[in-house]
Amino acid sequence: MKIDIVTIFPEMFKGPFEESIVKRAKDKGLVEIKIHNLRDWASDNRRTVDSSPYGGGAGMVMRVDVIDRAVSALKVKGSRVVLLDTRGQVFNQQKAKELSQIKQIILIAGHYEGIDHRVYEHIADEVISIGEFVLTGGELPAMVVVDSLVRLVPGVLGNQESLAEESYNEEGVLEYPQYTRPEEYRGWRVPEILLSGNHKKIKDWRERDY
Repeated sequence: MKIDIVTIFPEMFKGPFEESIVKRAKDKGLVEIKIHNLRDWASDNRRTVDSSPYGGGAGMVMRVDVIDRAVSALKVKGSRVVLLDTRGQVFNQQKAKELSQIKQIILIAGHYEGIDHRVYEHIADEVISIGEFVLTGGELPAMVVVDSLVRLVPGVLGNQESLAEESYNEEGVLEYPQYTRPEEYRGWRVPEILLSGNHKKIKDWRERDY
């Protein structure tokens, strides 16, 4: 799987992708993640990627022509272009599973007051939001999406059974509560059923709705 991220703040991605599962996936060659500075596709010496909005208003808007050049340079047959924006479909485990089947994903991290709407209309295949709240830009949502996708790539997790029992499985069911040692702490006890050794009863308990 290849993931290309287009951003004006490429330095933001250094830490999160050099730790834990994402790093191991990269080291194994299971995932290739490349961070691209949108300013590399600007057409002027100042590497301008934004301009004031038509019709007036506060802030700056990211330009469609610069984004189009970036995406056109990265896109191959079968690519999925995803724009991270608060107006998009809310990201969930089902969408993560769908995207994890795609060989190349191009993530566009928006910024400033927004992106020229022609990116929505003509460039992005879909628009994704990680929640109904406002962030400074699309960099953090891009990190969240990448982390969610990478763990679904075959071979990334050592124990594939854990995928079926994570906090949200593919049916959208919440994972059961987990307990470990000590058996009792400050009077807070582990549920007796988990100590019973009765696997059938434990399975029934774990399959309750939470």
